Order: sequence, then structure tokens, then C-alpha cells
Amino acid sequence: MTKNFKYQLSFVTAFLSIFFLKAQNVDLTLYPEDFVTTHWKEINRASLDISEVAFVNWNSGGSNSISGLLGLEVQRNYKKDHLLWENRAVIRYGVNKQQSQSLRKTDDIFELKSRFGFRKDKKSNWYYSANFSFATQFTNGYNYSNSDKKPISQFMAPAYMFLGVGTVYGEHIEEFSAYMSPLTLKSTFVLDQDLADAGSFGVTPATYDVLGNKLTDGENARQEVGVLLTSAYENVLMENISVRTLVSLYTDYLNDFGNVDVDWELNFKFKVNDHIRASMGSHIKYDNDVKTAVEDEDMPDETVEKGAKVQWKQLLGIGVSVDF
Repeated sequence: MTKNFKYQLSFVTAFLSIFFLKAQNVDLTLYPEDFVTTHWKEINRASLDISEVAFVNWNSGGSNSISGLLGLEVQRNYKKDHLLWENRAVIRYGVNKQQSQSLRKTDDIFELKSRFGFRKDKKSNWYYSANFSFATQFTNGYNYSNSDKKPISQFMAPAYMFLGVGTVYGEHIEEFSAYMSPLTLKSTFVLDQDLADAGSFGVTPATYDVLGNKLTDGENARQEVGVLLTSAYENVLMENISVRTLVSLYTDYLNDFGNVDVDWELNFKFKVNDHIRASMGSHIKYDNDVKTAVEDEDMPDETVEKGAKVQWKQLLGIGVSVDF
């Protein structure tokens, strides 16, 4: 484990301790009452979406299938006068089972975000801001179209951490905000050595001699420093219909400046009643460091690396949502 990673892991551990301060059984009298109780907004939300298709003597054909998506969102947000501190944790995991296929995952994410802001007076809509985010997955990911069932991703392979300072604008910051950081550290972790040796997700790959013997291991982490622009918008479009969109643009100063990493989420929620709701979402990503692998036409059992492509995921479901 590298020294840099130990420092960054210690930072994540400290952040988690702070994030769940209010949820722990601690003596809150040690903290100012106004900070602890008065200006906090809490959100705890669990959801479960299920979809199913079944066929019996259906002459048009089809495969029976069932899908499930479990989600958990926790927010702890503080706002008073000149200070703003927003914290959000998201967990999602989805699976699908079709009649003739093994169980496959459809969604898999563990994400933490925190933003601290300070403004010079209560009339200003501009905050000096420090932002932190961390994201990884829980289980192995596979390219199911490939006969080779080696994982193409795992827990902490990859994991992404952003840490930066900048300024954020938000007159009604709970509904709309725009953040710009001219100095953001992006850390990419690939802690599975096989994936690191292959140079997955932009880390430095292993080196080999002419006989194929490994001379040096692939790097388990990659550091970049660049510019980060983000924007968030959340609003009620009409009764029982709300929208949330998150856009993130990042480019590195030293490695191919101007080549922009894109992460854009767009989600609609349709409320039926206090517990039943439908959702529709789109998630687009582009990262020049995430290459694609396709089968070699001359050697079907081998793959060749191609350039990065736009990644797109679309979700549509109906299920239950419970605030607690």
C-alpha cells in the first residue's frame, strides 16, 4: 500500500466519522446546541424497485425475467448565516435474472459527497467552497458479451476521489448551484493487481521482458490535478413530478489538457402517494482513461484495446420509497 494511499484512506476515515456524527451515540452536549440541533436538515430514504416479465404459451416468444434495484440515500445538511455544509451518501445495487442466464448486476455504486461553503455576508450568493467526493462499487463487474469471464472492475478497482477548493454560486443553493474549482486533485485507485498490471482506468501498467516475465507491477493509484466544474439543479416541475440533474466536467492540467471527463445524471421522480413512486433516469459518462476492449477478429479468444467511448445507462422503474 503506497504512502499516498494511506494518507488518503485516513482522510476518508476521518470524513466518515464526521459525516455520521449525528447518527452515533455521542454526547452532543460537547458541541454547541445551535450547531447540533437547530439548522440541520436530515434526509434518510430507502427505496426498492422491482420489475418482472413472465410468459406462458406466448406464441410471440420471450424470456421470463425479474429485476430488483435497492437504494439508500442519507443526507446531513447544515446552513446558517455565512456557513453551509452539505453531506450525502448514496448506495445502490441492482440485479437481473433472465430465464436462460445467470444472475447479473444492473447497478452498483457506493458514493460519498461533502461540500463546505463560507460567504462573507448573508446577502451574497457566492461561497468560498471546499469539495470532497468518493465513489466505488461493491462487487465484480463483467463484460457479459465476452466469453472470458475475468472481472473488468472490482471493489476499489476503480475508486475515484476528488478533493478541491473553489467557489460556488447558489441564490437558492438547495435548488440550484454552480461550482468551479481551479485546483482539484483527482485520485484513481485500482487495488486489484491484475487490473493494475493491465493499466486499467489510466494507471501505469506493468512492464514485461521479451519472454513475458513481469519486471515491475502496475501502479495502484494515479494522481491528477486539474479544473472541475459542476452544476446541480433540483426542482418540482409540477404536482408529484420532480427532476434532479447533476453535471460534472473535469480536465487535467498536465495530461492532455482540454480532454474533458464528463459525468451527467438526469433523474425524474413521479410520486403516486407517500410511499409509491416511479422513476426514470439517464446517466452519461465519458472518461478518456477508460478504454474499451473488443474481440480480436483474427484471434476470437483474445481482446484488443480500443479508444474510450461514451458510456450510457438508462433506468426506468416503479417501487416503494420510505423516509425514516
